[in-house]
Amino acid sequence: MDTNVQLTILALVAVGALALVLQTIFLIVLAGALRKGMRSLRDELGEYRSSIVPVISSIESVATRTRDLADRLAPKIEDAADELVEITRSLRIQTADIQKAADDIIARTQRQASRVDGMLTTVFDGVERAGTFVAETVQKPMRQLSGVMASVKAVVDTLRSPDVPHRPHPAPRYPAGDDLR
Repeated sequence: MDTNVQLTILALVAVGALALVLQTIFLIVLAGALRKGMRSLRDELGEYRSSIVPVISSIESVATRTRDLADRLAPKIEDAADELVEITRSLRIQTADIQKAADDIIARTQRQASRVDGMLTTVFDGVERAGTFVAETVQKPMRQLSGVMASVKAVVDTLRSPDVPHRPHPAPRYPAGDDLR
């Protein structure tokens, strides 16, 4: 597998992991906002209860409805918070599974790259040995043939040249007064 495919797979896994991290952060922020809202709602309900208790005591029907509303909302909010906790746990498990799969893919890719590298090295070494053998096999006879051709040319040149009588070299001339005799 070449490095482009490996980098592409790694980029896809990184994008998926980033998406899961962003979802997790979003859910954590959402859970924090719900908890804050729940606290605020409980505080406000507490304030409303304390300020409305005198009115509630005189108007029993309003008090009953308010209690019913508070009783109905509290479990729903707590259920929502519990579900958010469960979703967060599930996302953590899924993130770990994705990380494990990414590590497995990367390990497989590295094994395949090593295998391909070994195969290519073997092929290139064989080609180099074959080239060296061919060069040595052709080069030695060519040198011998070249030497034979050079000697034949020298013999032919010698036989073709006219006989030139051997002339003695002239004696060196020295300036006047520098006679070395």
